[in-house]
Amino acid sequence: MLKLTKKADYGLIAMRHFAAQRGAASCSAKDVAEAYGIPQEALAKILQRLARARLLLSQHGTRGGYTLARDARSISAFEVIQAIEGPVFMTSCHTSHGDCEQGTRCTVREPLRKLSEKIEQALLRMKIADLAADSTEVEFDSPTSTPRELVRLTSAGA
Repeated sequence: MLKLTKKADYGLIAMRHFAAQRGAASCSAKDVAEAYGIPQEALAKILQRLARARLLLSQHGTRGGYTLARDARSISAFEVIQAIEGPVFMTSCHTSHGDCEQGTRCTVREPLRKLSEKIEQALLRMKIADLAADSTEVEFDSPTSTPRELVRLTSAGA
C-alpha cells in the first residue's frame, strides 16, 4: 500500500492552511497545530524543514509565524513531501543506496519504475492551491492524471 507518513500529512495540512490564508498575517506553529489537532512540537519541526527548503517564510517576534514563500499555485505536493521526507522513492527498486540486489533478475522492475514515475508526476502537478480549493474535485494542470486514476493504480490489488 502506498501511504504518506504522518509528517508528510501534517506538512501538507499546514501548507494548505497557509494557502487558504491568502495574504493574511502569518500563522504560528501553535495556531496551526491547535486548529488541526496536530502535536505542536512535531509541527514546529516540520515547518522548520519547509522553511529551510524555502517553501515557507519564517518571521520571528511577537507577531511572527509562517507564510508561504511562493504563490500556492507554484508549490507542488511533491516539493512539500520531499522537503519533509527527503528523496522520494515509491518502490524499493531504487533507493538512495542504489539499485536493489535483485535488479538483474527482477521481472517487475520496469513496471514499478513507470508506476513510481506516474505517481511522482501526479504529485508534481498537484499544487498547494489545488489542496486549498473549495471544491471537492481537485483539478490538475493536465487532465491525464486525476485522483481517480491514482486510486485505480494504488488499489488495483486490493
